[in-house]
Amino acid sequence: MDKGTGKRHGNQLLMQFMPKFQPNGQDPISCTDKGLAPQVRSNALDVADFSTPRRLRTDEIPQIVNDFKLAARNAIEAGTILFFKTYNFCSEMTNIPLNFGYVSFETRIPNHMHGFDGVEIHGAHGYLIDQFFKDQVNDRTDHYGESLENRCRFALEITEAVTTEVGAYRVGMRLSPFANFMECGDSNPKALGLYMAEALNKYELLYCHMVEPRMRTLVEKSDCQHSLVPIREAFKGTFIAAGGYDREDGTKAVAENRADLVAYGRHFLANPDFPKRFEINAPLNMYNRETFYVSDPVVGYTDYPFLEEIS
Repeated sequence: MDKGTGKRHGNQLLMQFMPKFQPNGQDPISCTDKGLAPQVRSNALDVADFSTPRRLRTDEIPQIVNDFKLAARNAIEAGTILFFKTYNFCSEMTNIPLNFGYVSFETRIPNHMHGFDGVEIHGAHGYLIDQFFKDQVNDRTDHYGESLENRCRFALEITEAVTTEVGAYRVGMRLSPFANFMECGDSNPKALGLYMAEALNKYELLYCHMVEPRMRTLVEKSDCQHSLVPIREAFKGTFIAAGGYDREDGTKAVAENRADLVAYGRHFLANPDFPKRFEINAPLNMYNRETFYVSDPVVGYTDYPFLEEIS
């Protein structure tokens, strides 16, 4: 980064965002008021209990859409922000790495520095947008529920608002139609994925970031008959595939045109020189699940060794 202008050289930095916290101890919001059974956390170790959500009224939804719009504007105008999660994307086609972090809506630290280059709307893995998508969760009877078109309406209204606010060239979307995380599954995930891919073409997004069907949970890969290929063919823009990839598998996916780019999360977290290791085919540090999503700013985030430190 240039200290004078705040501009980055080579990399593009995007913020992934989703509504996550409610102020003053209020109940979490959802498309439903159905409770959630205790769940194993993302580290595959701890078990979490959850408050019963509050069903959003139809007249409240435009305000949530507006929150996404404001969050996008804040991200573009923001300065230095502490990331909670990072992805690294590599492509033989572009050779341009893209780094992503996410924060909650409230986080904004404006200064003279260059803000984020764009935003990723998180519509995956049981967060609010995904709850509206999935018929296992969404039991609404208004125009945000029942039919596939209605269940996708919330996501597309957000996409419309965010792209209008900051420009479609700055906006991507992450989706996991095949995932069944936190009791958030769908009876026809292929139809859901295809519908969203085709609907998003209208907006000419920077990319669509889709989680592989084999990652039904956040923990490990599972055997699956489904493929992202039909969805990749339906989406007319840059398509990013994620979920359980290693170096060989990711390279093959791009070579076979199953994706334009491949995302790596856990391996990137555990390897501060991840792109270099892939370039020279060096061994990777093994990630430690026990430190995933911990609040410590060092442990599990910046304490993994570089190659030089190992040798």
